[in-house]
Amino acid sequence: MFNRDRWNEILQVLTANWFRTVLTAFGVFWGIFILIILLAAGKGLENGIRADFGNIATNTMFMWTQNVTKAYKGLPKDRNFNFKVDDVDAIKRSVPGLRYISPRNQSGGFQGAGNVIRGMKSGSFQIYGDYPEIIRQQPMDITSGRFINYSDIREKRKVAVIGTDVRKSLYDLGETVLGSYIKVNGVNFMIIGTYHKSNTDGNADAQKDIYTPFTTFSQVFNRADNVGWMAITAVDGTPITGIKEDVFSVLKERHSIHPEDIRAIGHFDLFEQFSRVVRLFGALEFIAYFVGVLVLLSGIIGVSNIMLIVVKERTKEIGIRRALGEGPWSIKKQILMESIFLTIISGMAGIVFGALLIYGINYILEMNGPVDMFVNPNVNLGVVVVALIILIVSGLLAGFIPANSAIKVRPIEALRTE
Repeated sequence: MFNRDRWNEILQVLTANWFRTVLTAFGVFWGIFILIILLAAGKGLENGIRADFGNIATNTMFMWTQNVTKAYKGLPKDRNFNFKVDDVDAIKRSVPGLRYISPRNQSGGFQGAGNVIRGMKSGSFQIYGDYPEIIRQQPMDITSGRFINYSDIREKRKVAVIGTDVRKSLYDLGETVLGSYIKVNGVNFMIIGTYHKSNTDGNADAQKDIYTPFTTFSQVFNRADNVGWMAITAVDGTPITGIKEDVFSVLKERHSIHPEDIRAIGHFDLFEQFSRVVRLFGALEFIAYFVGVLVLLSGIIGVSNIMLIVVKERTKEIGIRRALGEGPWSIKKQILMESIFLTIISGMAGIVFGALLIYGINYILEMNGPVDMFVNPNVNLGVVVVALIILIVSGLLAGFIPANSAIKVRPIEALRTE
């Protein structure tokens, strides 16, 4: 295979009509190039969407109460009800496979104008009463101090963790934040930490939240044992989508809600939404391979046709070689090597140019800033390996028919060919 004379012959054959060779090679080049670009574009879209999800626990469901739509056990429809703190323990006992259950209460936001005051400054912010687990379900970067813990929960401490935008609104640049106090709806809270949320998907208010211990919030704002809503995360390997109906059943039984009332409990299944996105990624990858392989196949057909022409042009040469005793397999191997060489060289050129284009796109994105839902388009080593395998197999297929055609030529007939 590494015989110098054989390789010299291959180069001589392919360069004898270089324009035809270049046009033939372009089909393979373009097929691999399109395949690489489509896969990189799909990966860029995937990275962008995953970045929008951030580090949030995707196996999570958010759940809240709505009006009851069916009368049940003597209770009327259209009534309101609230989750209770005891519901959390009931769910934990009755539904296996759950990792975190975080009851939450909240108030404020745009409806609570000036609900937070510090000295002469005031602002409108969203106030949450939370348990420590919420930081694992909706991750945030603690930039100073700490997040709330279970000592805060047990002792009902009046402490708070504020976002970077809250800090900018209520504090001067360089002013000490930790240990200072803010007044939330007339109640003083000591600041124990600050946070910043990444990948907020364009939510301008993501840094304007204030987190307090759930028990403290319930006490100072008269929420009793009511729970506004819950964030529930399942363990890895147990989709929350598959067990959420068990959670609903527990709550419906505890609050005397008709088992078939599907509107009484509102929810947002993040795992289900994320799974749809993952399936979309798979479909996009399949389409990329499908289109790329089809384009590549057209190039391979072109290579095969050209090799048939080459064999036809070399009929007399093949006849002489056969008459001098060269075996059929030697001639067949020669044709196959020419086909594989042409295919791999043109395909590798497509990979290189595709990689250069991807590098250029990433450079432009880095210079001009990120684009929504499109981040770091790339192809991994596995894609390159697959492309190489496709090239080798394609080269064999492209040369197979011409090679068989070459060895079928009878020496006496080939010598008579003009």
